[in-house]
Amino acid sequence: MLDRDCPVCRTAEVISGKWTLLIIRDLADSSQRFCELERSLTGISPRTLSLRLRALEEQGIVERRTFPEVPPRVEYALTDKGKALAPLIEDMRSYGSRWLPVPEHQATPAPV
Repeated sequence: MLDRDCPVCRTAEVISGKWTLLIIRDLADSSQRFCELERSLTGISPRTLSLRLRALEEQGIVERRTFPEVPPRVEYALTDKGKALAPLIEDMRSYGSRWLPVPEHQATPAPV
C-alpha cells in the first residue's frame, strides 16, 4: 500500500515504471521525436513507448507537440515538472558510477 502522505513514495510511484527514467533521461537535454526515442531505448517496443509517453503526459511530465507540416511532425519534451526530475537522474548516474561498477564480463553499457 502506498503512503500518500510520503513525498518519496509519491515520487517513486511516478518514476517506477519500466523505461520511465530512461525516457526522462533522453528528453532531459532536448525534445525528441518518437522514432529517436525508440532508437535510443534499445529493446523497447513501440507500444510500450507509446503507453509510457501517454502516462507521462497525463502526469504533466512530458508534453507532446504537433507541428502543422506534411507529414505531421510530433516531438516530445519535458515540462518544467519533468525537468525537475533531471537532478534526481543525475544523482542516480553518479551513484551508479561510484557504487555499481559494470562486471568485467559485460560489454560497456550505453551512457546514461
